[in-house]
Amino acid sequence: MFKNYLKIALRNLWRRKGFSALNITGLAVGMASAALILLWISNEYSFDNFHKNKATLYQAWNQDTINGVIQSWDATPRPLGPALAQEYSGIDHTTRVDSRWFVTDAGEKKMSSHAFVVDPAFLSMFSFPFLQGDPTTALNNTSSIVITESMAKKLFGDKPAMSRTIKIDKALFTVTGILKDLPINNTLDFEFLLPWSFEKAALLDDNYWGNNSILTFVQTKRGETKAALDQQIKNITRRHSNGVETAQVFLHPIAKWHLNGEFENGQNTGGRITIVRMFSIIAVFILLIACINFMNLSTARSERRAKEVGIRKVAGAYRSVLIGQFLGESILIALLSGILALGLVQISLPAFNTLINTKLVLPYDNPWFWTGALGFILFTGLVAGSYPAFFLSSFRPVAVLKGTFKRAHAAIEPRKVLVVLQFTFAILLIICTFIVTQQIRYAEERSLGFDRNQLVYIWISGSLNQRFTPLRRDLLSSHAITSVNRTNSPLTQVLSSTDMLKWEGKQPGDKTDFDIFGEDQDLVQTGGLQLLQGRDLDPAHYPTDSTAALINETALGTMGFKHPIGQIVRNGDMQFHIVGVIKDFIIGSPYKMVRPMFIQGSGVDQIIINMRLNANHSIAENLATIGRIYKKYNPDYPFEYHFVDDDYTRKFTETRQIATLTGLFAGLTIFISCLGLFGLAAYMAENRVKEIGVRKVLGASVLSITTLLTKEFLVLVGLSFIIAAPIAGYAMHNWLQGYSYRIGLQWWVFGLAGIGSVMIALLTISYQAITAALTNPAKSLRPE
Repeated sequence: MFKNYLKIALRNLWRRKGFSALNITGLAVGMASAALILLWISNEYSFDNFHKNKATLYQAWNQDTINGVIQSWDATPRPLGPALAQEYSGIDHTTRVDSRWFVTDAGEKKMSSHAFVVDPAFLSMFSFPFLQGDPTTALNNTSSIVITESMAKKLFGDKPAMSRTIKIDKALFTVTGILKDLPINNTLDFEFLLPWSFEKAALLDDNYWGNNSILTFVQTKRGETKAALDQQIKNITRRHSNGVETAQVFLHPIAKWHLNGEFENGQNTGGRITIVRMFSIIAVFILLIACINFMNLSTARSERRAKEVGIRKVAGAYRSVLIGQFLGESILIALLSGILALGLVQISLPAFNTLINTKLVLPYDNPWFWTGALGFILFTGLVAGSYPAFFLSSFRPVAVLKGTFKRAHAAIEPRKVLVVLQFTFAILLIICTFIVTQQIRYAEERSLGFDRNQLVYIWISGSLNQRFTPLRRDLLSSHAITSVNRTNSPLTQVLSSTDMLKWEGKQPGDKTDFDIFGEDQDLVQTGGLQLLQGRDLDPAHYPTDSTAALINETALGTMGFKHPIGQIVRNGDMQFHIVGVIKDFIIGSPYKMVRPMFIQGSGVDQIIINMRLNANHSIAENLATIGRIYKKYNPDYPFEYHFVDDDYTRKFTETRQIATLTGLFAGLTIFISCLGLFGLAAYMAENRVKEIGVRKVLGASVLSITTLLTKEFLVLVGLSFIIAAPIAGYAMHNWLQGYSYRIGLQWWVFGLAGIGSVMIALLTISYQAITAALTNPAKSLRPE
């Protein structure tokens, strides 16, 4: 019997090739789209799952009430880790992580590389597989270094890397371990590891509990609960600082590091999980829309199969048997679509990986992949075939065989509902894409407060700080640059902040957090900042500027100074006098309001050299000149430069990905919906061919017939817009609340999406409608 059903199914597919092609293509595109999203979602949920101790691994976070709002942050004091391990029996191991960049020198090869400076317990807590070396002893010595497989190839090529020497900041390190390249689903990203004793040797391992500058990770004993440990450790900072520091410590589990890394008023509110959930919904709806196509096209040709059902019922076939047959046909179509979808996924995966900046692969060697794929195909076939199976098997043989069967008025209304559902989701995605794109453009066009063009920076290495004066002189005299200065961070990120600033008139309990920025001189000129009051730091002409400072507009408003120039501000043990006020400039997120900033002339390490290129020369010529001068003063280190413009553009990467993916899947949704609409229009024109012929004989014009055939579909698309617009408005309003600097919802975006969807639908069905309207009535009425 199964063999007969298979023959019938294949015969039906072959007989109606156009119908079959539409069904298979629609399902294949829908399945491929959903599969791509599910592959990405699976990767997102798999982050950090490869660690054997994942059930007991946590990161220590801080939280404190600042001006009535609970704020949370992941930077911690350096002595926190050892104190947790020594004082609490429920904690097994701790490790500190200081994320830093170093120039590594292996003799023939020098390059900048990203390092983690860690305690030896790091390698036993986290499961990073070793290719060579012993994880229990690899970081026990001060001169030990553990590198990744990729870094070993970059430094030493195909030569053995174990026991080789690498020079970092004039210190020599011996390779004691080589790790496999880190998985793509890994939160902790580094190229090599250095022992914490390196920090001690560099006098960076201080015991000050007010300096939150590193990350601290904790491994608890089995059976210990997070709630109990949080209660025990929350006041450790307050206790060790004698009440000076009021931040409370809590643990954040490894399972939430990647997807649930955002906190609001002390509560874990999510983070990247919001994006994952959004695209999970998109995947479900794309697949559902593809299934709706199948349902619509199957029920649209119901009259052609009505007699088959009637005869088989008269011959004794049970309804359950007919349902099984129709479901089997839909599963067969789903299987063919699944094969095509697999090919589409494989072809599109490289481009998709480029778009989302990752390296997803189809795990053909994993039996669970094939189990999941077959389950996915079976599920799609059952969902797509459920309504047609129950609908077609419900025909009454007496009515069908008497010739009184109608094209099923009962089927028309559900079909309309399905079309409306399809286009509702498509229009919703179109509106969301427009609004996300608008938000990105709004942030990109926001006034930065500084000139990012022709602005280049390098990280200070070797003896550049000691030789900066002659370096600066040669750079300026070369005319490759017009200005140069040093800062404690790039102009696009903040590396330090504090709530401990003190000034006259500060209210008791005020814990406003200030971004701390450091410069030596000429920041305003080099960065293209706007000076509102006073002047920039200039120690050459004003020797007291070693204790001078600038503040931004927001800081001026926070401090409440009417006449800020000359006012005294204390930062810890240091006292500064304000010499200037600058216009706010965006150093953090372009979507958030600018924070108060304190720019001081001393007390911070200068690690960046900023240079404004001479616009009268080409960028390549300027960089070549700078490179030659750099080699003169720092020959042991490579000349590696960064454009501020590129750094700022990267701030939009994630939001651009959301916009691009939403737009891509909106387009695919429209395409799938239009395939179904095209098929429905074709069947409608075919079933009304005699009516059209009669109307033409009676004098109806091509335009009137085309309007007759298209208006029903256009009404359905219009109804879809009416449903989609408020849903999209509500969703986008909530999404925009996550940005302090945001657009408002504008009516024309909704109008444009509505007009666009109607035009797309009209173009889809007009071909069939016009073709039917142009048909010679003599040909269509000849059988009568």
